[in-house]
Amino acid sequence: MPIKIYKPTSDGRRHSSVQSFSDITKKKPEKSLVVFLTPSSGRNNQGVLTVRHQGSGVKQFYRLVDFKLQKFDAEAKVLAIEYDPNRGPRIALVQYTDGTKSYVLAPQDLNVGGTIMSSQKAIEAKVGNRMPLEFIPVGMFIHNLELTPGKGGQLVRGAGLAAQIVGKEDDYVLVKLPSGEVRKVLKECAATVGSMGNPDYGLIRWGKAGRNRMRGIRPRVNGKNMNPVDHPHGGGEGHNPIGQKRGPQTIYGKPAMGVKTRKPGKWSDKFVVKSRKVKSV
Repeated sequence: MPIKIYKPTSDGRRHSSVQSFSDITKKKPEKSLVVFLTPSSGRNNQGVLTVRHQGSGVKQFYRLVDFKLQKFDAEAKVLAIEYDPNRGPRIALVQYTDGTKSYVLAPQDLNVGGTIMSSQKAIEAKVGNRMPLEFIPVGMFIHNLELTPGKGGQLVRGAGLAAQIVGKEDDYVLVKLPSGEVRKVLKECAATVGSMGNPDYGLIRWGKAGRNRMRGIRPRVNGKNMNPVDHPHGGGEGHNPIGQKRGPQTIYGKPAMGVKTRKPGKWSDKFVVKSRKVKSV
């Protein structure tokens, strides 16, 4: 997906870019695979704000993407590559041999007319096929990775991302994640072969605040620009450096900016072989 730049006819257009959508083959979504979700805008089920700086954004349908692909050993043909407003990568509309249609994440090099398959045993390791990690060759790039067998893909689902299988030992497979972390994953967990599509998504320059409001992102204000009653960094005469007394803090008074917040002895620590924080030489 190349990035398109328009002639700067206004201030908002001058420093912005858009997706070209040249890879989209179908404009309207499949009616049976969309639902309307009421925006929660960062609030929990009691209406209490738990995530700041989120708004409702533009109304849009939610595409029911299948992250599990548990229709095993049934070949599915790619009917269309579609745009999904809820995520960065594209989605593919596929149809199984029994006529069932479904949405799946579209990896790179998956085109209309191609076929994909999901299985619990060893099958051809081609782009779009899904199988347990123990059957995927070492060195292959994968996405939509499970952490619990049968739960569905949880990791490596963003545009242009890919993890790599770097080894196998006993009941685990060593996977190098996009962050650089190497961790053990049960060999029964499934993953899809290939890299995520739409790799140029991260190159988009949104240009103006209004486009972020359409995406559901509200403005953020620096704590040093607030009053002392509103933020620990607030107050003072003019702009002062933050953290002179107790160090940088969040709006709730907890340490921030470089302070480790991960609890020691976290249950998943034993699966991390190499931390993403360690710089490789």
